[in-house]
Amino acid sequence: MTQERDAISIEATQADPLAALRWVLDPPLDGPMNMARDEALLTLVGQDLSPATLRFYRWSPATISLGYFQSIADFESLPPPAGRLPVVRRTTGGGAILHDRELTYALVLPWAHPLLKRGPNTLYNQVHAAFASLLASHGLAVTPGPTAPGGCSHRGPFFCFERHSCYDLLLEGQKLMGSAQRRTRWAILQHGSLILERTHSQQASAAVADGTELDIDAHLPALTRAIAGVASNEPEDFTQAEQALANELRAKYADPAWTRKR
Repeated sequence: MTQERDAISIEATQADPLAALRWVLDPPLDGPMNMARDEALLTLVGQDLSPATLRFYRWSPATISLGYFQSIADFESLPPPAGRLPVVRRTTGGGAILHDRELTYALVLPWAHPLLKRGPNTLYNQVHAAFASLLASHGLAVTPGPTAPGGCSHRGPFFCFERHSCYDLLLEGQKLMGSAQRRTRWAILQHGSLILERTHSQQASAAVADGTELDIDAHLPALTRAIAGVASNEPEDFTQAEQALANELRAKYADPAWTRKR
């Protein structure tokens, strides 16, 4: 665990030089489509029909995503304004996230990818270290979450940003960035959120805007390079096959039966 904590530092960790990634920059999308696109990538990367991919995206309108195991009743008991936002259920665990002014990423890799050679948990540090280095260059000194017993627990308050995992990035004791994973037999999806501006006090968190001005879009190529360890090309678009599958999967995430399954 000590070695994993040390990996989150001012310097982003160095990845295998063969760990090339395609990266995608999406326009703001609603909750069902954002989750459908993540699952489409996980499916097609696992079938060797899509390359390893790093996707950056945002949400419109502001949306609450529930962790896979969370109860819909907990969302319905929220007072406004959060309790009146659109809601979608993720395939990853953890607490709910209020997605508004943030940068969300999804990293989808086949199990044979070099970034996974030291195990899936080190992927958290690989990604978070890249963000930590960028934030440090703008005067925001972030720290990793606690390693005390229970520090990595998936249980806790309703909102994810009130839970502090050992892989999170904290700013002055408040959570600024967190990630979660879904693993299949063929591929792994890791997605996470960096809070840029805090818009709802019901989700207690830190925000980049609390300490600096940062045009995050201007740094996406550099973030991709830091995560992959190799130079990045221009962003690419979803393929026709990826978009077709995402359009099909959107119906699943928009279906109340999925959202209310727990």
